[in-house]
Amino acid sequence: MAKNKEIGLDLKAALIHKFDLVKESRKDIEPGFLTNKRDKAKLIFEKLGFPNTSIELWRKTNIKKFVEKDYELDFEANGVSNTEENLGFRCDINQFDTDLYTYLNGQWIDGADGITTYENGTIVGSLSSAIIAFPELIEKYFGASIDNETNGLIALNSALYTDGYFIYVPDGVEHDRSIQVVNIIDSDKNIFSNTRNLVILGENSKMSLVHCDDSVTDNHSFINNVTEISLERGAKLDFYKLQNKDDNAAVMTNTFIKQAQDSNLNTNTVILNGGLVRNDTHVALNGRGANADVIGLYLMDRKQFVDNHVFISHNVPNCTSNQLFKGIVDEEARSVYNGHTLVQKGAQQTLALQNNNNIQLTNTSKVDSHPFLEIYADDVKCSHGSTVGQLDTNAMFYLMQRGICERNAKMLLMVAFVGQIVDRIQLPKLRDSIDELVRKRLKGELSSCEQCSIQCTNPDSPIEFEIDMSLL
Repeated sequence: MAKNKEIGLDLKAALIHKFDLVKESRKDIEPGFLTNKRDKAKLIFEKLGFPNTSIELWRKTNIKKFVEKDYELDFEANGVSNTEENLGFRCDINQFDTDLYTYLNGQWIDGADGITTYENGTIVGSLSSAIIAFPELIEKYFGASIDNETNGLIALNSALYTDGYFIYVPDGVEHDRSIQVVNIIDSDKNIFSNTRNLVILGENSKMSLVHCDDSVTDNHSFINNVTEISLERGAKLDFYKLQNKDDNAAVMTNTFIKQAQDSNLNTNTVILNGGLVRNDTHVALNGRGANADVIGLYLMDRKQFVDNHVFISHNVPNCTSNQLFKGIVDEEARSVYNGHTLVQKGAQQTLALQNNNNIQLTNTSKVDSHPFLEIYADDVKCSHGSTVGQLDTNAMFYLMQRGICERNAKMLLMVAFVGQIVDRIQLPKLRDSIDELVRKRLKGELSSCEQCSIQCTNPDSPIEFEIDMSLL
């Protein structure tokens, strides 16, 4: 088979041209080890370019039309200062009490110095500010879990990131207030954004983090996001990602998570809209007793595309992991799930589960599901499963026999189908809000809004269904 022609050559050349300008603008704030990382990453991106469908892991994710657009590449000028007019970007999840931070078009806009330090020692702020204020933490954790050798987008991010969020929870601290970070695109230009995030939880610490991606305008945008998360011994993180983008948006996320002994990860990604969304999650279970629950829900229609890739590596004995993804695709939408669990030699007494369930509402939509186990130990309990189907006709008949119209019957079945994912959200107020957002999306009432969609819910008008769902 002939190799695919390299894609996005003009954009690639423009990004490489910007490298020296970005490097020069940051020479006074970045230590030498970060400059060296940028230099190495640039060389890798020059070699690899953008991933294309000739690469096995990208065979079903074609970003060609998005990398052939003209983008605004003045990264340092994309953001704005924290002025009064920017308060309109703050979106509140109803009755969900969080500490809210915002970055706009890839730039942090909260606070003059970009850093908030809580009384318990927790630090939240701009990555650029953290590089100056906490160089010892940056040197220890930044890039420690990332492999730039196989993915041009990761190398591009490492070469040209400008900002993102930095979170540090000290040893023994249970941060009781949820942190919410909202990443908003609002520009009359086509925006290309490289955002880099670093989250560190010390030994026996605990926190909840909500990351929201949303759009105000519907010009073309390309978000290339890399997040590194380090969970030290006994740490616990609840991490929720809410993605509601417009049809002209491409969102590429790579999340790298390293877990030490007895650490616990619960991550739940809800994708409501987006032209092309790809989430790659890489989890390394490096300490005995570590657990990772990687959960996701996607609701796609029109010609939207979503691809969830999950790679969990059991590197030591006595670890557990669970992948559970559910999706509904309608019209000409397409979804891809690729779940890979690797059990290394010697990682005995592993428990690893994978499950991907899909509802395909039309013959023109498409679902690809690839759960995969790779096992090199013999004392393990591992399973994987995948289903693709339509709505249950018997359940439809049961509902319609009780006077429920066909449209509402379909709605009820879809709500019941996705409920398993929504119910896994451990923050009650967030769970209630996401439940209403999902119902609105299934009814066709939720799209990428004029401002952040998370404030669309109306607690005064709840949707109620008087039906015994246990009978379905």
